[in-house]
Amino acid sequence: MKLLKQISILLILLVTSITYAQVKFEAKVSKQKLGVNERLRIDFEMNQDGDNFNPPDFSNFNVVGGPNQSVSNSWINGVRSFKKTYSYFLAPKGRGHFTIAQATINIGGETYKTVPITIEVTAAVEIPKDPNDPNYIASENIHLVAEISKTNPYLNEAITVVYKLYVSPTIAVDNWNEIDSPRYNDFWSQNIDTQGQKVQNGTFKGEDYRFLVLRKTVLYPQKTGKLNIEPLSLDIALRVPTNRRDIFGSLLMTRTNKVVSAGNSTITVKPLPEEGKPLDFSGAVGDFSFEVSPSKTSLEASESLQLKVAVKGNGNLKLFKLPKVSLPSSLEVYEPEHKEEVNTSLSGMQGSISDNYTIVPQYKGKYPIPSISFSYFDLKTESYKRLTSDEIVLDVLSGPLNTANSNSTSVANNGKQPVLLNKDQFAFIKTSTNFVSINNTAFFKTTAFWSLLLLPFLAIPLAIVIRNKKATRDADVYGNKIRKADKLARKYLSNAKKSLGKKEAFYIALEKALHNYLKAKLHIETYELSKDRINTLLAEKQVEATVVKDFISILESCELARYTPIDIVTMQEDYEKAATTISLIDKQAR
Repeated sequence: MKLLKQISILLILLVTSITYAQVKFEAKVSKQKLGVNERLRIDFEMNQDGDNFNPPDFSNFNVVGGPNQSVSNSWINGVRSFKKTYSYFLAPKGRGHFTIAQATINIGGETYKTVPITIEVTAAVEIPKDPNDPNYIASENIHLVAEISKTNPYLNEAITVVYKLYVSPTIAVDNWNEIDSPRYNDFWSQNIDTQGQKVQNGTFKGEDYRFLVLRKTVLYPQKTGKLNIEPLSLDIALRVPTNRRDIFGSLLMTRTNKVVSAGNSTITVKPLPEEGKPLDFSGAVGDFSFEVSPSKTSLEASESLQLKVAVKGNGNLKLFKLPKVSLPSSLEVYEPEHKEEVNTSLSGMQGSISDNYTIVPQYKGKYPIPSISFSYFDLKTESYKRLTSDEIVLDVLSGPLNTANSNSTSVANNGKQPVLLNKDQFAFIKTSTNFVSINNTAFFKTTAFWSLLLLPFLAIPLAIVIRNKKATRDADVYGNKIRKADKLARKYLSNAKKSLGKKEAFYIALEKALHNYLKAKLHIETYELSKDRINTLLAEKQVEATVVKDFISILESCELARYTPIDIVTMQEDYEKAATTISLIDKQAR
């Protein structure tokens, strides 16, 4: 009977050991079906500590919170229970069925993966209104609005979109981050500089608000019909009042994050009328003037002149082509130089565009440049207009006569005439010379010669010394391990400095730097990094209590930063405090 009892106890211990040794790594979601205006929480849980956690690519979601890390470690009836969790808060980008891919982690030298999870995102759902909920208070007191100047423009007519953020005086905005920018696929777009904008007072739906102009964009529709203007979305960190008061009677504020969007807008673009459309119409829409002007009208043969074709005014100046110049064949014409002097404001494009032709006459005579016409659609009268230049006559005063037409005053015909060139215009380019250097200097037995000859022999002792030091260093396995961990700590601390301003990336890098520093300094592993253990080991190395307290407080800051909004000033302070504390531990530890 006693033997049977011992066997039973042994089996229970064996089963308990096997159960505990089994590694679990799984993903859990708060819900598998949600509205597009709701948020999803996903937790990646493991029952043993691991390294190199890699979350999946949340390509169909915006990460609005996380990663938040929590660790639970307890002993119940002699059995150890451990749980570590990475949590993310996600906002869907749109409706549909989406799959959250596998996450991976390395535990005990093995790689473990979670099971993919399918999430259904439906249309927006009704969210219960709780007047004490910070998210509800934020949604009622902050609004992002897109003001569109015209919803039924003509094709290529300028419209403006002004994005304004309205904030109630009862809440405070700490920071915002643009998480989704509109893509104007069917428009030519130009953003107007809004830097230096100041907060203004105004009204929204009859109530007093403060507002800030975030973005101004000028759009020229390039298609007709119904076109969609995508929304601008912001993730805003703000403070909202609670129903609690301090000892002075003032309302206490709580921090929260709110994603706001300007919402989709649709405009209807009208096509330009077909009635009265000129055959040479190239798409110009606006109010323009047209000018064709030569730099001179009297010149010699083989002398050049500039012919400028320019359009000035307001409209889609960058979106159409200038009319081409038709010239007599006896005039040599080069490809025009295109020039744009256009400024874009809320009223659209303003300025001028021009083509500058270089013309070189070859023969004596008079050459007419025919009139050129330019047509455009006038938005004020909603009709087409045509502008025509005057005929220009070029008078070539001297030069060879055109052999195809002996009358020097006649107009050049349409046949292409040969160009007569002077045989002495270009001389033959010689490809070889007979030049001989005046001073010949021998390299043999010079200072440079002896230096290069002896340099390899002088380098041999240096190479032997370096090789011996390297062999000694390679043999120091324990020292190499410490140096590697210390180098990794400096690397993560460097990464933390580069990530200043990005809360999650900064505090993850800072925490890894601190952990790797302790592993190098105290010769402990990751699973031993508890606050009590750190406190005890640093005290044994005679590190001052205040320094140990500062080090522990930095680790706590890394944990708390995942749950609270942090500005860049606080991040800079934590970074400097970490660097100073590591330096003090190096000086004091024995």
